[in-house]
Amino acid sequence: MKKHLLSGLMLIAGLSFATAASADIKLGIAGPFTGPSAAIGAQMQQGTQQAVEDINAAGGILGQKIVASVEDDASKPEQGVSIANKLVGNGVKFVIGHFNSSVSIPASEVYNENGMLQITPASTNPVLTEGKLWNTFRTCGRDDQQGTVAGDYLASKMAGKKVAIVHDKTTYGKGLADETKKALNAKSVKEVLYEGVNVGESDYSAIVSKIKTSGADVVFFGGLYTEAGRIIRQMRDQGVTAVLMGGDGLASAELAAIGGAGVEGTLMTFGPDPTKRPQAAEIVKKFKAKNFDPEAYTLYSYAAVQVIKQAAEKANSVDPKKVADAMHSGMMFDTVLGKFSYDAKGDRNDADFVMYVWKKGADGKLIFSEL
Repeated sequence: MKKHLLSGLMLIAGLSFATAASADIKLGIAGPFTGPSAAIGAQMQQGTQQAVEDINAAGGILGQKIVASVEDDASKPEQGVSIANKLVGNGVKFVIGHFNSSVSIPASEVYNENGMLQITPASTNPVLTEGKLWNTFRTCGRDDQQGTVAGDYLASKMAGKKVAIVHDKTTYGKGLADETKKALNAKSVKEVLYEGVNVGESDYSAIVSKIKTSGADVVFFGGLYTEAGRIIRQMRDQGVTAVLMGGDGLASAELAAIGGAGVEGTLMTFGPDPTKRPQAAEIVKKFKAKNFDPEAYTLYSYAAVQVIKQAAEKANSVDPKKVADAMHSGMMFDTVLGKFSYDAKGDRNDADFVMYVWKKGADGKLIFSEL
């Protein structure tokens, strides 16, 4: 009897070990899949899922397959916290997300408290990593870097032009506008207008009238493509020819769809075009074959999963804290974005921004192209 009992226990133990050894790695994709920023959410989802597919096809991470689940935060902070807690309950240990800084910041606290590692491909507000949480990283740059590039460009390349600064009152939008204002003022250039607008409105005639009265030659907008497109369209309708300039929040084909022909000439700061990197060539082909244009944050999301894989292999563990330790170790990651390492805060050591301009492509459609 004892012999049979021992054999049974050994069988159970063996099955438990096999199950643990082959357990899936649960990864959450958190972003705005509905609402005004859904186009960015689609980029994040496509990029992350393609990376998961490619990594799993090559054997997974340390022999374990990644299983991804998608959760919609609709660009709302309270919904972001709610789905963060849902991911906790579902046993997710790694999160790619969120898009909006106003969502990533409160969600990062939930992930931190529950031992989950978060990599955002898009949240650029400096506050996210200034707290030096062990679990919070990004594959994109920061607004203090982006604002410096924008402010310097306005002061040097558009010297003598009147500059208006408008923002959407969000963590991201106002933060970027303030960083740009700081850089511009440091160059002894004073803006002729500084105003905030509300997200989601359809009528921006009031701010357009103020821009017109200010005599601004260029309008720096801290915000996303939906509001920027509406403002551009309404500026042109009122005869305002000022150039609009913004940040990475404008990096979507939807800007042209909303703003129309008046978008041509719009300026934008963003990271160097990752689709042009040799490391990304094969991946870009895969997206094209699926009739998906891997613009903006698609490859930043793909790279985030690559980082998790490489850090886990260095740590020889899929425990989030051990993976985070590897990420903080100074190791170099080889990704579709190129090679980079992380600092103590969870920011890339090499992040930079360049200028883009919206212009007509060969097919006559408006696209953004690196200057």
